[in-house]
Amino acid sequence: MNRQAFLYNDYSSYLRKTFGCKVQKISINAGFTCPNRDGTKGRGGCTYCNNQTFNPEYCDNEKSIRRQIEEGKAFFAHKYPDMKYLAYFQAYTNTYGDIESLRSKYEEALSADGIVGITIATRPDCISDSLLQYLSQLSRQTYVMVEYGIESTSDDMLKHINRGHDFATAADAVKQTAAAGINTGAHMILGLPGDDAETIMSQPAILSELPLKTLKLHQLQIIRGTRMAKEYEQTPERFRLFGMDEYIDTIIGYIERLRPDMVLERFVTQSPDHLLIAPHWGLKNYEFVEKLKKRMTGRNTYQGRLYKCRM
Repeated sequence: MNRQAFLYNDYSSYLRKTFGCKVQKISINAGFTCPNRDGTKGRGGCTYCNNQTFNPEYCDNEKSIRRQIEEGKAFFAHKYPDMKYLAYFQAYTNTYGDIESLRSKYEEALSADGIVGITIATRPDCISDSLLQYLSQLSRQTYVMVEYGIESTSDDMLKHINRGHDFATAADAVKQTAAAGINTGAHMILGLPGDDAETIMSQPAILSELPLKTLKLHQLQIIRGTRMAKEYEQTPERFRLFGMDEYIDTIIGYIERLRPDMVLERFVTQSPDHLLIAPHWGLKNYEFVEKLKKRMTGRNTYQGRLYKCRM
């Protein structure tokens, strides 16, 4: 590997290598709810959660899955007319339902023109043996990625943010999914209330032991209408809201400690201004990535530089 050229395994290059062309995710709201909202696991959901923060305008569960895909394709097609797409089941818990209902939704998406696979965002406590068996079979026909919201490796933190599961549940779900031959990803939030540099930098080694293909990271954002917004108002001293430069340094330290082959999909998130309380960076995702790459190049560092295999 050319260390001068390699900074980290970026997601767009992974997709191009996998599919041989430009590929874009199209978000879908398929009308799912969450066991942490309807009383099965809890009420009110995770303390930070407001799904309005990441649903594009075309993503509306009043529309059919096919219509959301067609509107999503129209949204992106002017940039790359020959682009292909992944149907991204994003809103809430997208494995929360009976197997026939799930099969119907996934296969409606896969039947649309230009769709080359699906990505399914879900909770690690909402995966069944029957669903894994179905997705394993499906993955032999098309691209399938299951993306688990892990958020933290600390059981105390998971309890504090009302996730309704522990880290062992997440680790088991990742292992079972990967063992079934299904691409497996994870999502983490950096800077949850009570997080410090030591707890954040302990995560990469733990995650690197799991059979993860992809990883998403993003900074904690305080969103209006959430329980965390009330917590922030009452106890702001518990929160580590990163400034942009500090966060870049944190991300560099994080990915230096990650397994070198893990694909890094995202480092930041952008919530709508009318919902965002803090922090306000005024920076688009691609601008953050350019700053990150420039700083990594200046430090002559790269993904996995400090990684130590503990197996």
